[in-house]
Amino acid sequence: MVVISQTIAKLSILRRIIMTTDTSIQDMLGKTIWAQALTPEQLTRVQSEVSSRKISAGGFVCHKGDPVTHWIGVHEGLLKMSSVSPEGKSVSFAGMANGGWLGEGSLLKDEPRKYDVIALRDSELLYMPKATYLWLLDNSIAFNRFLVTQLNERLALFISLVEYDRMLEPDARVARCLAALFNPYLNPGIGLELQISQEEIGNLSGASRQRANQALQVLEKAGLLKVDYGSITILDLDGLRQFHS
Repeated sequence: MVVISQTIAKLSILRRIIMTTDTSIQDMLGKTIWAQALTPEQLTRVQSEVSSRKISAGGFVCHKGDPVTHWIGVHEGLLKMSSVSPEGKSVSFAGMANGGWLGEGSLLKDEPRKYDVIALRDSELLYMPKATYLWLLDNSIAFNRFLVTQLNERLALFISLVEYDRMLEPDARVARCLAALFNPYLNPGIGLELQISQEEIGNLSGASRQRANQALQVLEKAGLLKVDYGSITILDLDGLRQFHS
């Protein structure tokens, strides 16, 4: 137990070091798909108007019903999009990891936020003002093409989530939830090895930590992933996407 506690403490310190290391907006944007397609002039304006913010684990990035004033990107971290029913039941919609962006649909429709966004771990986010977002829509064909693909991927994700919730057993829901995190377009900065706890997996898939642990054991025995302390490595992404318990 002492060794485990020391390991957890070291990981916590390392995460804080990573999160407190200053990274320029230019460097952050340089890792995004859409920014790489902008002209130098467009990119210069975006860099001057985008800001960054750090959100601690458990903190709200935004609340359901908030006015949508920014397009939000994940430079480093893990977020959960969720909502709470009038009866108090929490429903998770999707996870957002490194390189992912959220809120493009709400900005286009000029409507209040339809969900809560919560940081599952210490996260550093990018905030693009609505005015900048709309300016890019008016001036960048490449940005528009990115958004068409982004919205199409998001639609496919949410259709599949409805299927998972209504048709799949818990093991399969955890498998599909993990597979969704590794979408190369919605979360392009994520690799096949992910630092994620069983509690975080449970939060994303709507399962308890214990149930998520059981599912991970099943998926590991099936040869789809490898579980290590505080992380998982995907061995068969297509297998995860198609897994049925």
